[in-house]
Amino acid sequence: MSLQMMRQAFITGLRDAQAMERKSQKWLERQAERTGCYREIQERMMMHARETREQVRRIEKCLSELDRRPSMMKDWTMSMFGAVSDLADDMFLGAAVANAAFEHYEIAAYKSLIVLAKDLDLGDAASRLQTSLDEEKRMAQWVDDNVEELTRMRFPKDEARPHQADRDRPYHRAA
Repeated sequence: MSLQMMRQAFITGLRDAQAMERKSQKWLERQAERTGCYREIQERMMMHARETREQVRRIEKCLSELDRRPSMMKDWTMSMFGAVSDLADDMFLGAAVANAAFEHYEIAAYKSLIVLAKDLDLGDAASRLQTSLDEEKRMAQWVDDNVEELTRMRFPKDEARPHQADRDRPYHRAA
């Protein structure tokens, strides 16, 4: 692949990642609103929404250094994320499944962008993207660590909604 083709692939990948993160941020904020009675889940969703805002800023910085404007959200990104987020209509089970799938998608996207940035000798961009990758890995691990508990919260054994004491209890293994 020529350097010009690689550079164009990198720019396209950055634009796609930007669209992906903008959609992710809105979805995380919506999930945080819906999980208000489960403080720890809400706090983790809001924390990752803040990280996601920073990820968008990092991507915008990479694009501006390449003299490229941020793009509008891509149709494929919207449709891919829409299919995954449709699973999240169920507040916890679907959200856990969708989060797990999407976090791993984001991880793969960032890994690919880092490879291109390094091959193009764009060390600052690679460093910013690595920070985002690290955040996505932490969120993916948190989701993975909590899928069982999230599922149990949605389907309690007695079929009753959890009591306030149950909702306030710490359950997560990693933040």
